[in-house]
Amino acid sequence: MEIRGSRVLVTGANRGLGRAFVDVLVARGAATVYATGRDLHALEEVFGGCAGVTTSEMDVTSDASVSAAAEACGEADIVINNAGLVLHAPLLASSGMADARAEMETNFWGPLRVCRAFAPRMRQRGAGALVNILSMGALASMPFVGSYCASKAAALSMTQGVRGELAGTGILVVGVIAGPILTDMAREHEREGRHPPEVLAHATLDAIEAGRTTVYPDPTSAGIGDQFARDPAAVEAAFAKLR
Repeated sequence: MEIRGSRVLVTGANRGLGRAFVDVLVARGAATVYATGRDLHALEEVFGGCAGVTTSEMDVTSDASVSAAAEACGEADIVINNAGLVLHAPLLASSGMADARAEMETNFWGPLRVCRAFAPRMRQRGAGALVNILSMGALASMPFVGSYCASKAAALSMTQGVRGELAGTGILVVGVIAGPILTDMAREHEREGRHPPEVLAHATLDAIEAGRTTVYPDPTSAGIGDQFARDPAAVEAAFAKLR
């Protein structure tokens, strides 16, 4: 699938990796980029007047909002499920279950809602790509973000399941196992060693064009991916030491 001339929808587009995706898509010649997010005003502040970019409200935690966005942007050839939430919560935190539920709602149920809304339209056309932005935390858990990692692990399994259900339909389902990204979601003391979001955006779009179903888009995730293929237990043990 070619990026040039395609119609691409990006969730969580107003900042960070989502904004980088929109900018890179425009630079690579996408015909239309649907920049979506919960705050339409914020999207219009960022992208208002940008040629080739159409802003549309979509809250991935709302069935009604996702359905409405699918009606408005249903011609999308490629959907990039980028919207995410990390609350830096351990699984056994004393604050209760609210953080874990919120992360699961955004990081698992959110992309599943979007896939369910757009897959039928792509199936009718016999072509398309669904792209889920995941994390190294989907492979093994990090104690300081345990519930986030659990939500991404669930999203990885969902991505594999959707891929299996859509096999033979002409729809590419891509899982992006991202490493540390230099975005607003990173806490100040965690910013060292993070990769510019444009690196991940370009690598993801390259994978779509090559028809690859799994991509490790940065040097850190690529190294972890190689290690995980050889010795998953070693990755789990290494991640367990992170604080």
